[in-house]
Amino acid sequence: MFKPVLATMFVLAAPWLQAADLTANLPVRLSEVKAGERPLELQGSPVSLQTLAPDFKVADASFKPVKLSDFAGKTVLISTVPSLDTGVCSIQTKKFNEEVSNLPADVVILTISNDLPFAQKRFCQKEQVDKLLVLSDAVWGDFGSSYGLRIKDMGLLTRAVLIVDRNGKLVYQQLVPLLSQEPDYTAALTTLKQFAQKKS
Repeated sequence: MFKPVLATMFVLAAPWLQAADLTANLPVRLSEVKAGERPLELQGSPVSLQTLAPDFKVADASFKPVKLSDFAGKTVLISTVPSLDTGVCSIQTKKFNEEVSNLPADVVILTISNDLPFAQKRFCQKEQVDKLLVLSDAVWGDFGSSYGLRIKDMGLLTRAVLIVDRNGKLVYQQLVPLLSQEPDYTAALTTLKQFAQKKS
């Protein structure tokens, strides 16, 4: 008699559990990204370069919403990783964290994964990641579906680096071809600095 009520209460208390339902009907495409030898199917709608980057909602360490539009007028680099608690993802996140001090003040770096916010908070405290924003797509699943970066049947984001210029356009996108491989940091950071220096 009480089971349905308890189940409903549990889902309401844990909103990230609803994300799987929200992704069930997303478009799917076979990508060039591979896990080992296997090409991955990615869910969501990919964004074309030189088009306006879709706004999205992700969660910070306190489960509060953070949107791309919160950084309007700034150049934003978005680093996506499958899971912070794995070697390559950890290296990638710490590398971009180190680079923040070399960038202009109006540049923002975000790391987004599907790790839960409290797991991200633990990681950041342990690894002293404190110069960039680490955000979770696990609560609403909005980022992965809006950018076509959600790996079907894994519930993770594929490894990628995106840059949104101060006018809100997607000007750079690097989908890392192997899930176990680090991104090309030099290419991403060179592009980021170029767009950060542009005045219009």
